[in-house]
Amino acid sequence: MSVNGLKAITPVPNVNDFLDIILSSVQRKTPTVIHKNFKISRIRNFYMRKVKFTQDLFDMKLGGILSEFPILDNLHPFLSSLLNVLYDKNHYKLALGQLNTARHLIDQVGKDYVRLLKFGDSLYRCKQLKKAALGRMATIMRRQKEPLAYLEQVRQHISRLPAIDPNTRTLIICGYPNVGKSSFINKITRADVDVQPYAFTTKSLFVGHMDYRYLRWQVIDTPGLLDRPLEEFTTIEMQSITALAHLRSAVLYFMDVSEQCGYTVEAQCKLFHSIKPLFNNKPVILVINKIDVLRLDELPAETRAFVDEIINLPEVTCVQTSAYTEEGVVNVRDKACDALLAHRVEQKLRGNRLEAVANKIHVAMPSKRDDVERPAFIPPAALAKKKYDKEDPERIRLERDDEQEMMGQGIFTQDLRKGWLLEDPDWKYDVQPELLDGKNVADFIDPDIMEKLEALEREEEKLEAEGFYQSDDEEIVGSDEEEIRDAAKQIAEKKALLKKLSQSKNTLKNRPVLPRKTQHVSLKQFTTGMKQIGLDPKHLEKRAEKLVAKEKEAYEAFKAQNGGDDQDGMDVDEEAVAGPSTGTSKYTGRSRAIAERRAPRTDRRTGGLTTATQSAKADELERLGRRPAALFGRAGEGDRHVPDMKPKWLYSGKRKNGTNDRR
Repeated sequence: MSVNGLKAITPVPNVNDFLDIILSSVQRKTPTVIHKNFKISRIRNFYMRKVKFTQDLFDMKLGGILSEFPILDNLHPFLSSLLNVLYDKNHYKLALGQLNTARHLIDQVGKDYVRLLKFGDSLYRCKQLKKAALGRMATIMRRQKEPLAYLEQVRQHISRLPAIDPNTRTLIICGYPNVGKSSFINKITRADVDVQPYAFTTKSLFVGHMDYRYLRWQVIDTPGLLDRPLEEFTTIEMQSITALAHLRSAVLYFMDVSEQCGYTVEAQCKLFHSIKPLFNNKPVILVINKIDVLRLDELPAETRAFVDEIINLPEVTCVQTSAYTEEGVVNVRDKACDALLAHRVEQKLRGNRLEAVANKIHVAMPSKRDDVERPAFIPPAALAKKKYDKEDPERIRLERDDEQEMMGQGIFTQDLRKGWLLEDPDWKYDVQPELLDGKNVADFIDPDIMEKLEALEREEEKLEAEGFYQSDDEEIVGSDEEEIRDAAKQIAEKKALLKKLSQSKNTLKNRPVLPRKTQHVSLKQFTTGMKQIGLDPKHLEKRAEKLVAKEKEAYEAFKAQNGGDDQDGMDVDEEAVAGPSTGTSKYTGRSRAIAERRAPRTDRRTGGLTTATQSAKADELERLGRRPAALFGRAGEGDRHVPDMKPKWLYSGKRKNGTNDRR
């Protein structure tokens, strides 16, 4: 399991939440109705089901926690040692062991009480046994308060660990605090490690990734180390030791020869020799950092001797750099990556696998059949071929030469037809035919059409200047000219109609078209339209006149009945009465007058409001008042029902005679 797999652990609830989850699930997923008059077998099965279901829930939840947390012995040695450093392996195993013990105890309690419930002789006794079973299970679970809290803290801390892959190509940066390790990893990767001018800024492992030679690399920045015994190392320093001990990688040991880090060169060299056993079977790069302040050649002789002792080791490569000025940063990266690649190849060649493969390979070497010399044959054209020279005026002309000449003007376009192999080379640049409806358009184009059009226009202008098209009103128009004018008129009308249809389509594109039933058409418009299509509207006009006369009679009778008052001042528009097919007004005659009389004199919604601003403000307050109810989908203030998650019947003792409504 990798660190990414460890981050997928489900959150561990505390004891109270754990019990609430179990008991509420038992309440929701098991029957709740029982009565003392039921058969005793039914009563036993009712409570036995609750106890078994509770036992299974505890077993499932605890089993899920135990299965998601990793077993340290099954992890990679690096991850196992890192978890041991951060959380203490003994405490971790003890917490998981206590949960496993609680799981077995709850299973045993459930089995014991199910066995007792088989002999329950009454509803009261079965209920008490169920209550005792759930109580003992809850008591066992409450004792696991500390293990659950500890495992939740471990889970949260694991989720914040960097995603380190123990099997990929890795560079580990180590050294004294404040020697420039974090600044270097920020330069070569996209990691954003905090950099401060004091020691122990980096308190945990940080990982950055980079690409080199089309391969993915991970770079690990470790906390600073001090030169002291292993048993005195803190948890922060032990993370560096764990990475150095268990990861197959290249080690970049950083040194600050300017001593701005606060530690002498001698102390830094002693730390190298102290942790040197951790560098076995790893390529080591000695990085002299901060050369912008002091270079290695500028060191005094007695100080330089300590550094030379490390440089003279056969497995150590020395590189100088400055993370501040970025001088030599890329060189350090390249040297480290190349050293690690070479080391990995060497290790693969060193194993037994190469010998096993080599034993299966036979290399056949040809033997001479006679003593005849057979020199290699080189074609004369290949011997005469000259090397391409840009300065040679007789060189082969390349497309790149044309491109370079035309680059300043920006007009170069590659000639794709130049290499076409055709029967006649002159065909390369012929115009390709354009097909329309299966026919070649070029066959229907007159190449001299423009010249002919100009000649025709000049002829028309000459005839018009001579007065050929001028004619008197009394002149008799010839039959041919009359036909031409009729055709021209029809063409103009057709063009106008097409234009109008096109405009109507554009105008109706973005607005809805009213249906004919809702369009208001006056009687005059209706009859005119019928005459245009060749129909006689006389019978409709007579019917409309009768309807108008009938409406007038009804209105006069209504006025006479109400004392002759004409409060409405109603006028009947004869054109507005077009029958049921042409649309009518909402009220006609007496019905309209009655409707207007019955309308309320004042609007109660705006009563007491003097201005339109106050009315708008009242509407806004009304909408705001309705918002909370609408937010939760409630009907109003009276819809406040909250279901009881802990009903009294589940947590009470023996009930006496009474109602069963709360079930």
